[in-house]
Amino acid sequence: MITAYGDSMSGNCYKVQLVLNMLGVEHLWQEMSITKGETHTPEFLAKYPAGKIPSIELDDGRVLSESNAIMGYLAEGSESDESPQKNE
Repeated sequence: MITAYGDSMSGNCYKVQLVLNMLGVEHLWQEMSITKGETHTPEFLAKYPAGKIPSIELDDGRVLSESNAIMGYLAEGSESDESPQKNE
């Protein structure tokens, strides 16, 4: 299952949430507050060094940030090993 990290007050995060729902992609939405600094905790930065949301994590550990990249990936239904990058 995809885990998506975002702030519902953000337009870019909303776009990703909308595409996930419209495509019927099974996912877990993790609400994060940019203003409370939740994207800059050591735990979050370990997975997402840029500290940006929206971001998604796939079952196999690969991660992807940037709303347009995420939406493109979801729309393609891609499961290739080419993209996104896996944190190791």
